[in-house]
Amino acid sequence: MSEIEIPKYHEFHWPAVVALRELGGSATIEELNDKVIADGGFTEAQQSVLHKDGPSTEIEYRLAWARTYLKGMGLAINSERGVWSLTDDGRGVAESQLEPLRKTYLSAYRNKRKSDSSDESPLPSTDGEREEITWQDELLDEVMKLSPGAFERLAQRLLREAGFVNTQVTGRSGDGGIDGQGVYRLSLLSFPVFFQCKRYVGSVGAGAVRDFRGAMAGRGEKGLLITTGTFTAEAKSESTRDGAPPLDLIDGKRLCHLLKEYKLGVSVSTRMVEDVTVLPGFFAEHFG
Repeated sequence: MSEIEIPKYHEFHWPAVVALRELGGSATIEELNDKVIADGGFTEAQQSVLHKDGPSTEIEYRLAWARTYLKGMGLAINSERGVWSLTDDGRGVAESQLEPLRKTYLSAYRNKRKSDSSDESPLPSTDGEREEITWQDELLDEVMKLSPGAFERLAQRLLREAGFVNTQVTGRSGDGGIDGQGVYRLSLLSFPVFFQCKRYVGSVGAGAVRDFRGAMAGRGEKGLLITTGTFTAEAKSESTRDGAPPLDLIDGKRLCHLLKEYKLGVSVSTRMVEDVTVLPGFFAEHFG
């Protein structure tokens, strides 16, 4: 674990409640995380600390547990689409009430464990989130085994599957930080999109976003920055800064979802729940 100080798990409960209130009572996980990080004034160094080997940062991981506790405490609920909202109790709860509610929830959970046969089961994480992170970890491990050039070709294939045409990889020729480009068609319109790939574990900061935008200057205004890691709040803010061409960001989690959506390196069998299987040989066969 890094020596960089991160607030303890329970210290994220109240900031999450406040963030949900300020966001109108509901938010996606990404919106909630971004709001807590912005309100908390976390540095890029703090945002870059990974939980174990990633893909989640330590802050994201602790906020996931905060959501779990808020749900168990009856202060928040989540929909099937991952939107979190405050309950009536959550809208009116005071900060001083959180610790007694947390202790009551833990006590009830421990009593339930004693009566269950599965005494070894941990405190449950957010619905579906633990399983999702597990296959994402496995998938990103396979992607990280690719060479930089192979990762660029994987991005090229992904963009083609998503509807891009004339997609080319140019990064190996040293094209000013641009790894490739393609043309995206939207109804009657089409426009060039440049992309850059960052295949590493860690967080991409605002400087990388500015450098990519600089490399695009005079060539086009649509850019896509793809990483196996995460983006800091400053990087996200820089990507949509007023007066500058906006850039779209794809982090490791979203990359995994896109690979799953287009069935690149994974197979999906649907029963009552989704079963995602990573296919390690796919990457070596097609991009090695």
